[in-house]
Amino acid sequence: MRIGIDFGTSYSAAGALLDGKLELIRFGDEHQFRTTVFFPLKLPDVRDFELTPQLEADVERLVADSRREQHLAAARASAARQLAMAEPVHRRAEALAMVPGVRTRSDEELRREAIKVVRRRWSSEQALLAVDAGIDLQDALYGEEAIDAYVASGSGHLVVSPKSMLGYRLHGSARNTLLGIATHILGHIRATASRQLGAPVRSTVLGRPVQFRSSMGEAGGLQAIEILTDAAHAAGFEAVEFLEEPAAAAMGFHRQSPQQRRTLVVDIGGGTTDVAVADVGGPAAAPGILGSWGLPQGGTDVDIELSMRRFMPLFGKGSTPTPVHQFYEAAAVHDLQRQAAFRRTAFAHVEAPFNTRLAGLQAVGNTIRLNRAVERSKIHLSENAVASAQLDYIEPGLEATVDAAALDEAASRFLSSLGSLLGTVEGELERQPETIYLTGGMSRAPYVQRAVAERFPHAETVLGNASLGVVSGLAIAASAGSAIPRAAAGSIG
Repeated sequence: MRIGIDFGTSYSAAGALLDGKLELIRFGDEHQFRTTVFFPLKLPDVRDFELTPQLEADVERLVADSRREQHLAAARASAARQLAMAEPVHRRAEALAMVPGVRTRSDEELRREAIKVVRRRWSSEQALLAVDAGIDLQDALYGEEAIDAYVASGSGHLVVSPKSMLGYRLHGSARNTLLGIATHILGHIRATASRQLGAPVRSTVLGRPVQFRSSMGEAGGLQAIEILTDAAHAAGFEAVEFLEEPAAAAMGFHRQSPQQRRTLVVDIGGGTTDVAVADVGGPAAAPGILGSWGLPQGGTDVDIELSMRRFMPLFGKGSTPTPVHQFYEAAAVHDLQRQAAFRRTAFAHVEAPFNTRLAGLQAVGNTIRLNRAVERSKIHLSENAVASAQLDYIEPGLEATVDAAALDEAASRFLSSLGSLLGTVEGELERQPETIYLTGGMSRAPYVQRAVAERFPHAETVLGNASLGVVSGLAIAASAGSAIPRAAAGSIG
């Protein structure tokens, strides 16, 4: 049995063509699951923590830093009061009221806070050492269930969007760990499909972006394919083929099109944006793929921008001296290294209430919960003027309110990149497309639909299934064998 698999940045899905009929694999009640996996992991017991000479030195450094920051804050407040006293009498009271109050903490208080920070760093480092030694890949949970288990347990190891890391430079045992995670996800898909289809699944057509997210250029893409191939074989697939995702989407659309039309396929997912030009429809067994282009950006980039612009100010971004990169580390839930760096950062010196909010965000699972709130707000704003997110798990009554204008601002950078990509495509075409076929989770966004339509105003826009457009084509390709579409050589006519 051969199936198609869409191993996505945000969501994954699978399907097969049986007797000419598409059958999508069910994961629980859905035809897809969030590409997130939770591995139970015994974390170090905080009761084992003790202040070694090295850790004691860390405590002393933190106390000294806090004491110095406290002195600087007092000096700034004193200078501000002197300036206020220099104001005319009728403005003096107002000016004095604007001078920030400074709470002086005793050395004992500073030491207690420093020990808390050092203990938290120690726990995080011990957990990372446990991961590097080889995490327990058994009893894994997937999708939303994985996130819920991670938040509820307060321990274990959660990996969000492993696909987004495949093309990055991997140090130490990181490659083997990522290979193990991808193996478990593909094994989960194969086992679920085998049960539903009533036959062992032994081969697959895996979707791949035109361009992987990568820190190593073309070498990163080759590494990603190598890891996915090894993972698929380790998961029990005896044969593995890859098909670019926009070509797969074109294949799915091909079956719905009685007449051949020059089509621009735009697939915008969580991590990547892929475009293909194809002759779709008509009597041919498969669409003729004429060219493909890729952009390593997608919906997660809009999520991070929205988080930085409208959620992170609630944690002090823009109103405290906290470096901007630390807020980015909190928002980038798909990046394990950045998440670990955020959890290791000390925020005791940040002024209230932002210090306690940042400490609350460092608690296990809370950056993930915030990310879900950001994503839900983005989706809600596609059809509504305002979205609200309750952040009671950070602070009672804390709420983020986002309007459509804020989403437009957050999406502007991605839309600029999308416009550049579409401009490149348009410049290489000798013949304008008659149809635009939109698929991928971000194709639901009205601002994305407008951006594509404005670039190709004379083409008819067809909205495909945002979640399942690619996997449907992969399932058809898996049944087609030699009829899998390939990009044509030469220029685009």
